[in-house]
Amino acid sequence: MRTPKLQRSDLSTSALSRRSVLKGAGAAGLAGYLGTRAGAGAATLVQSTPTVNIQGTSLSILQWQHFVPSFDTWFEQFLNEWGQANGVTIQLDRINTADIAATFAAEIAAGQGHDIVEHIASLPQYEEAVLDMTDLVAEATNRHGEQLEMCRNNSFNPTTNTFYGFTHGYAADPANYRKSLWEQVDLPDGPTTFDELLAGGTRIFQEQGVQMGIGMSQEIDSNMAAQAMIWAFGGSVQDENENVTINSPETIAAVEYMKSLFEGCMTPEVFGWNAASNNQLLVAGQASYILNSISAYRTAQEQQPDTANDIFFSPPLVGPGGQDLALAHGHAVFTSMIPTYAQNQDTAREFLLHLVANYEAASENSKLYNFPAFPDTVPDLFTEGGWLENDPAGSEPPDKLMPLSAANDWTVNLGWPGPANALIGEAFNTFVLSDMMAKAARGDVTPQEAVAEAEQTLNGIAEKWRTEGLIGGGQ
Repeated sequence: MRTPKLQRSDLSTSALSRRSVLKGAGAAGLAGYLGTRAGAGAATLVQSTPTVNIQGTSLSILQWQHFVPSFDTWFEQFLNEWGQANGVTIQLDRINTADIAATFAAEIAAGQGHDIVEHIASLPQYEEAVLDMTDLVAEATNRHGEQLEMCRNNSFNPTTNTFYGFTHGYAADPANYRKSLWEQVDLPDGPTTFDELLAGGTRIFQEQGVQMGIGMSQEIDSNMAAQAMIWAFGGSVQDENENVTINSPETIAAVEYMKSLFEGCMTPEVFGWNAASNNQLLVAGQASYILNSISAYRTAQEQQPDTANDIFFSPPLVGPGGQDLALAHGHAVFTSMIPTYAQNQDTAREFLLHLVANYEAASENSKLYNFPAFPDTVPDLFTEGGWLENDPAGSEPPDKLMPLSAANDWTVNLGWPGPANALIGEAFNTFVLSDMMAKAARGDVTPQEAVAEAEQTLNGIAEKWRTEGLIGGGQ
């Protein structure tokens, strides 16, 4: 998921990596009214007037290092402008996204920490330690129109009727493929089905010596690849009523397929990958196909332009279940949480509303990595002749990103067709799905045994959270 430039850093809750502290200037008065455009050279497009007096407060944010570095540069300026305009002292701490969940858990245990914690996947298992964001979602909807259902479902618990997070955007999860490699196996537009992926990928590996880039390790990309494959084959981790349904012929077929894919066109290194590995492989010209956002492509544009020109995109693959099951989870779903111990809860809410109001700038400065949870905030993204059709960050051809134009339709929430609940949150955090795939692919156990073991683990997790009253099902 991350670009090769981002390196894992050592971390403790007392010494956060890449600390950037921005000080608000204590400017008197507010910066303007909603809809007022900022001046030239500013990072802010719209200055929003807080609904409560936040002058003299502070705001601390724990955030992941963005996978397109230009966003982080923009965000620091954006945050600094807002702090100066509203007399708010800002502290921004960025760490490796893989460390967010553990750091948040440590803060919860200590009963103190940041005012906003943002992650790229749902963390519903921490619901009891965060504020209900229902009012914030309602206010953002009133100002900017409806939130995408997928984003809503990634932050809402129907069992408790609680918004445990505020999802302001997401990154689409298309396939990234090397066109020149697939042209040589008679698939110039890349594979469209899992059958084509296996057949074409195996030929590319045998004839051209370039492997497939789908991981089976304890990292988030491997989790998402496993879940998308299960969906495509007609299986699911849970049903819409939050009952564990993973042990099915469809899921077993998906695991059997992953084993065949590994044996045909991958190497054992996929069992030890981190979230940057598939990006690095693609940028280095050593992967024929990966499941990822556009961040690897943006890195390649800077570091390996010839390789970037050969990278193209396609929607999720069709499996035996047919087109309706060609689905993906958001490669990153930007969900902010305000802990119950936060010292500046009103300030945190006001900043999140200000961020949504400026999502046009967020999307553009992420080089279209960030898609809006409130689509009306970025009208230039999907319209005819808009950004996906004419990439403002530069692509050849200019409409290379058009396969992402239907991403709002094929992107679903973590845990679909059920909600993004504590069961699936913990399952992702403990890598139940990627471990299941890896054990079968290596031959440690049969696909049937791997699925049965995952079912047992998931049922134990589900029972724990049902006892806590955080998920439904059990009937």
